Amino acid sequence: MFVALWEHEVKPGSEARFEKLHGPEGDWVRLFRHCRAYKGTRLLRDAGRPWIYVTMDFWESRGEYEQFLKDFQKEYGTLDHAGEELTTQERCAGYFQGIGER
Repeated sequence: MFVALWEHEVKPGSEARFEKLHGPEGDWVRLFRHCRAYKGTRLLRDAGRPWIYVTMDFWESRGEYEQFLKDFQKEYGTLDHAGEELTTQERCAGYFQGIGER
């Protein structure tokens, strides 16, 4: 299992729209579902700083994730641009591989 972890600082008043975009039936999930190697997304909100969110996107492998990025570069860019108006900051917190997995 491969996980892409992103941290987002959401603008005040944009929380509901952000959650809709990144949530379990949001636009990102609908895009990711075009790839069989996509295994799901978790959206988490910081309990102490409610404007901070984390997205965890699960994939079969890093290679499959990277191929998806190539194949859907235009669509990914469009969604990423749409989300920029909802955040003040976004950063990749890292790419993680399950222990004992390739």
